[in-house]
Amino acid sequence: MTTDARLAHATELHRGGALPDARRLYLEFLAASPDSAPARFALGLLELQDGHAEEALALIAATVRDEGGELRYRLGHAHVLATLGRWSEAAIAYRQVLAADPARADVQHALGVALQSQADNAGAIEAYSAAIHLAPDFAGAYVGLGICEQLAGRPAGAEAAYRQALALAPLDAAALSNLGVLLGEAGRLEEAIALLRAALEREPLAASSAVNLGVVLCRRRDYEAALAVLRHAERCDADNAEVAYNLGIALQGLGRLHEAVREYRRAAVLRPGHAPALNNLGNAWRELGEPDRAAAAYQAAIAAEPGSAVARNNLGCLLRTLGRLAQAEAVLRDGLAFDPANPALHDNLGSVLKDAGELDAAIDSYRRALALDPTAAATHGNLAYALSFQAAEPGPVLEECRRWADRFAAPLKASWRVASADPTPDRRLRVGYVSADFREHCQSLFTIPLLTHHDHAAFEIYAYSSVPRPDECTGRLAAAVDVWRDVRLLDDAALAEVVRDDRIDVLVDLTMHMANGRPLLFARRPAPVQVAWLAYPGTTGMEAMDYRLSDLRLDPPGYEAHYAERTLRLPDSFWCYDPLAAGPPVGALPALGRGTVTLGCLNNPCKLTGATLDLWGAVLRRLPDARLVLLAPHGEYRERLQVRFAHRGVDAGRIEFVPYRPRAEYLATYAGIDLCLDTSPYNGHTTSLDALWMGVPVVTRVGRTSVGRGGLSQLHQVGLLDCAAETDDGFVAAAVALACDWPRLAALRQELRGRLERSPLMDAGRFARNVEAAYRQAWRDGPGTAGSGRRVSPAARTA
Repeated sequence: MTTDARLAHATELHRGGALPDARRLYLEFLAASPDSAPARFALGLLELQDGHAEEALALIAATVRDEGGELRYRLGHAHVLATLGRWSEAAIAYRQVLAADPARADVQHALGVALQSQADNAGAIEAYSAAIHLAPDFAGAYVGLGICEQLAGRPAGAEAAYRQALALAPLDAAALSNLGVLLGEAGRLEEAIALLRAALEREPLAASSAVNLGVVLCRRRDYEAALAVLRHAERCDADNAEVAYNLGIALQGLGRLHEAVREYRRAAVLRPGHAPALNNLGNAWRELGEPDRAAAAYQAAIAAEPGSAVARNNLGCLLRTLGRLAQAEAVLRDGLAFDPANPALHDNLGSVLKDAGELDAAIDSYRRALALDPTAAATHGNLAYALSFQAAEPGPVLEECRRWADRFAAPLKASWRVASADPTPDRRLRVGYVSADFREHCQSLFTIPLLTHHDHAAFEIYAYSSVPRPDECTGRLAAAVDVWRDVRLLDDAALAEVVRDDRIDVLVDLTMHMANGRPLLFARRPAPVQVAWLAYPGTTGMEAMDYRLSDLRLDPPGYEAHYAERTLRLPDSFWCYDPLAAGPPVGALPALGRGTVTLGCLNNPCKLTGATLDLWGAVLRRLPDARLVLLAPHGEYRERLQVRFAHRGVDAGRIEFVPYRPRAEYLATYAGIDLCLDTSPYNGHTTSLDALWMGVPVVTRVGRTSVGRGGLSQLHQVGLLDCAAETDDGFVAAAVALACDWPRLAALRQELRGRLERSPLMDAGRFARNVEAAYRQAWRDGPGTAGSGRRVSPAARTA
């Protein structure tokens, strides 16, 4: 066989896939003709094809060196460099080919890939555009252009490029998948799912397509479907870290937290330093009630990705829930040092500062967060709620709540759709309660008395619960209602459909603008009558909220204009209280043993406004031997409070601090307090009832807002109106007088629990009848009109 025939035979074997035989012949040929550029180049291509890129590079580079003028050798050299990921060199080589032959669309496309791989987005776009100009039917170039447009933050340009690619090649899996991902990120979930399913059908063994589909299904909260798709991806590629990570997300969405933990851990093993998996591992541990493990996972995520704002944000939130506010603030500020324009960090810093009593700084943080992300409904709700602790007049809070409603609720009016209901006024009504706090939470002190005393012959009671970790209180509440629905995994739109399907007549919001509330459920008006109660006696600001429950002392005549809703005044009280504990027992007056009076306030520090400290400072200056017990987090926040008192002439040694404690220990704290001083302009509500239960009277300053009249409402029910002062001087006088009257304090200590038990504040049957009468009245009157009010007729006293 001649030399040329041997090379031709080797080439034929090569094309037929007989690589070992072709390699043998190429080597034999080169042994005889070592300077043969065609043989060396062909052998280089074979080595590349066989996965030996380094050997291919050596052969083809030598060919280019010896025969540099032939373009196919230069192009092969560029392809080998690209295969090895040596993108900068590959781009240079592609440009050299284009300099000699600028009409090569395939080379322009290859140059685009090389430049894109170097994050040279602008250069890649130029190359892909050149390829399209040369070959307008080049679908692959449109896909590359779409990717670059997407990376550049131009979703419209990316979508146009992907759609052009699909017009040219309707079954192009890359175009289908990339467009699906793009639309999923834009919230166009149904379109995205259809495209990603088509991509998966085209390439059923492509784990990446299955993962992309699973991600969008999780975004739609269709976790069961996502789990099935991701299990398929796992069968295609069992050692893929992204598959394990997204399996964790689907399992966590289904509440299968221990399985989610296993998948997140597996992802972090498959790809050490997988920060998102470590971060989600922390979220799963937190949901499981394992805060130490959660903190360790968040810290591992931060170590893996030091600039991670998400992990720092989550760690800060965790530390806040643990009451470690100084650490939480430090973590969040550290995150802002890396990412100063992150709205979530500013938002959560605001919540930490609020809890610590730094109200002005908290409001400033909420405003910064909202300026950075005007679409954040929860942040705007946090701002409105924080203002209620500061506002002495109702106007600022109403205005902020109306701004919230204009921005977030009004656009949903087009979706209002109420299931038709039987208008019969006296029929059995379906009442639904919505809350994330059907659990061991201060809300349960008030929901348990009502829900356990409803008249089920006249009212069918539903509960829509978003509790992440049910507990004993959850079980007690679930047993008290006719229908219990766990809706934690449903978004507001899906939950609205559930409420409509249940044909609820009166839907009751228990949270309003507080944490984990669902105001945007109510903004969709899934029920014909909607009522706000319990969280605080303020306003939601929404047109869709028809009524708010209140009482005659929280809202005297003339207060109607303070609210977006129509006010239904209960005849006795806004609250009905159950301490959910038989003890601890009421003890003796501590002043008798100490020889000095101990004042106290166990309200959240966010209520310790300048107005409050001015009042208390005046009292303490009149009682130079008195001590003051306050609830405050450990660390510098206590020192700041001491400084604020010092500015009011009160020595730091007179202030004693107690930490956040479990409820039984918290109640026992009142055993060391003789008299409680209320906060202003936002009074204590639950804490004042707890004080009365423990035999400790409360002196309150009656304000101009409903939240500032809570003390008046409660003291009226136990016959202590002389402790409700209408002026600052009256507050100081009442507090000093009672603090000096130890016989009366001692008598009240023994009487107050009984007074409370005999009052409407603990008459659950009477309270339930009053609330039911309000619901019946609202049902008869229909949707409310803002700025109007009605008084509900009182129920009979329960024996």
